[in-house]
Amino acid sequence: MSANRHIRGRHALVTGGGSGVGLAIATALADAGVEVTICGRRAEALEAAAAGNDRIHGIAADVTDEQSMLDLFKAAESARGPFDIVIANAGAADSAPAHKVTLDDWKKTLDVNLTGSFLTVKPALAGMAARKSGRVIFIASVAGLRGYGYVAPYVASKHGVVGLMRSLAAELAKTGVTVNAICPGYVETDMLDKAVNNIVEKTGRSVEEARAILSANNPQGRFVQPQEIAGSVLWLCDEDARSVTGQTIALSGGETW
Repeated sequence: MSANRHIRGRHALVTGGGSGVGLAIATALADAGVEVTICGRRAEALEAAAAGNDRIHGIAADVTDEQSMLDLFKAAESARGPFDIVIANAGAADSAPAHKVTLDDWKKTLDVNLTGSFLTVKPALAGMAARKSGRVIFIASVAGLRGYGYVAPYVASKHGVVGLMRSLAAELAKTGVTVNAICPGYVETDMLDKAVNNIVEKTGRSVEEARAILSANNPQGRFVQPQEIAGSVLWLCDEDARSVTGQTIALSGGETW
């Protein structure tokens, strides 16, 4: 796939772009010739991510705050033009039995994963539709396709993201704007380390045992790498993928389909 043939010179937004999957996506897009605005809450992480790459530009913003996201759009589009590509990647996950989840825990997870996804893409939709061109991609999860124990707020939020994607895809189908969701299994990131440490703390198992428990969810017996998600993003952004919309693309080694 030669995605840079079609997307060079475009402008992309990647939320949660300072590390992990977001940084891998931002770097892949920049390498393909895209101007990339990344955002997150920590300015230092954004500065480090953008260091040495003239096509990556960091702006501190909070995806759960509508005004913060509107300010980001105003600043970024004033500097580099309207967004052609929007990647709603920022996310959060915590683990606890459902009966121990507080209302604040519930709201916090949905605010970041679901409301944050909506506030990320909403400011771009009218302009994309008017230009009859655009790519909206949600980084969801296999937890948006099936249920898992001890992460009820996360599963609910990711199911919501998939539903949001499908609604927007139907709404924008005639405009030339495509809307899709990538649904990875466990990815080798800091979030995975957090899940491993939680298992170690709660069960007394070793790190190696905890990693084996999580990787066993993937029939391939491995963790997804951030670059695999970035590669799928490049494909969805390419003109050759213009017929792909309303889809959940599972990167899970066969765990879901």
